[in-house]
Amino acid sequence: MEFLTAGESHGKALCGIISDYPSGVSVKKEIIDNELLRRQKGYGRGGRMQIEKDEVEILSGLRNGFTLGSPISFIINNKDWNNWEDLMTPFPSDIKIKNEEKLVENPRPGHADLTGSIKYRFNDIRNVIERSSARETAIRVVVGSFSKQFLKNLDIEIHSFVTGIGKAVLKDENFLKNPDIDCFDKADKSDLRCPDEKTAADMKSEIDKAFKLKDTLGGSFLICIKNMPYGIGSYIQWNKRLDAILSYYLMSIPSVKALEIGNGLKAAVLKGTRFHDEIFYDENKKYYRLTNNAGGIEGGMSNGEDIMLKVFLKPIPTTMRGLNTVNIRDKSRQTSIKERSDICAVPSASVIGEAMSAIAVMNAIQDKFGRDNMQEIIENHKNYLRYIKNI
Repeated sequence: MEFLTAGESHGKALCGIISDYPSGVSVKKEIIDNELLRRQKGYGRGGRMQIEKDEVEILSGLRNGFTLGSPISFIINNKDWNNWEDLMTPFPSDIKIKNEEKLVENPRPGHADLTGSIKYRFNDIRNVIERSSARETAIRVVVGSFSKQFLKNLDIEIHSFVTGIGKAVLKDENFLKNPDIDCFDKADKSDLRCPDEKTAADMKSEIDKAFKLKDTLGGSFLICIKNMPYGIGSYIQWNKRLDAILSYYLMSIPSVKALEIGNGLKAAVLKGTRFHDEIFYDENKKYYRLTNNAGGIEGGMSNGEDIMLKVFLKPIPTTMRGLNTVNIRDKSRQTSIKERSDICAVPSASVIGEAMSAIAVMNAIQDKFGRDNMQEIIENHKNYLRYIKNI
């Protein structure tokens, strides 16, 4: 499956196209809209979330609730468009104000502003801001929901929860090592998306402090992929390795700066006899492990254990205090622009992380079991599980 996104943050709408999505998948619009709602929630979000109430409109590729195998296209209208229409109008003849008076010339450190304006030869950083904005991830959440609904047919589940915001970090090993459905339910009920109430309270305090200081915070979240069969991904080519594919998708999320698979950080300091997950066999369980330091991936392939991914985000570059920067027109020393933004978007990012993981996993699943029709994929999957059960 491939997808494209288009649209500006304050443009009329965001849109997306999905291709190579199998026919015969039952897709429910309310599930997609609920995923969009999950993305918009979270303590520390900015004023934009009070304006936008995202809802998807499917334009093609479905009939009577089932996919057709043809390209799927959809849009999300920007409700803030009315406030930006004069500034963001596509054609010069429609301009009602002097845009020269509203040029953005002070790039934000940590954002795409300066490099983007140099690369594309803009004298107005607004042209970079509008497309590099994390607002684009709303489309990715829609695509991720399509992927999740595909994976549900194979009993593959993808969940997430926040593990850290600023100095407030979740330390309970029961949540971190072997999270269950109760853990994910608690996270979904929390406005910090953290399953532990004490840690969530500490995270909220961190955000409140940052707000008073007119600053921003980063953090981390954990993604858990359950019921992945053996052998998804491959060691045959570098670009078929499942860990590489997941990394590629997750690192594309704005503000993500690092990814840990399993206990990857400890791998650098532990001896091999302490780190690697020993293999056991039981007639009922078949092959299994007592530990999961590898995070469910060995040799670029899923090994039957839960896939565990920890994602780390930098603080949001847009701060109300501003940072030292240089005006791109006259090179004078300036303070970076104070575009409307969040204090912390880690809870929202965890939902985006689920979406991107679902897309990556769906692609790897299609490589293994086919891509034309859902029923055919289900049958191939069942046959493979039957083979594994008999080894």
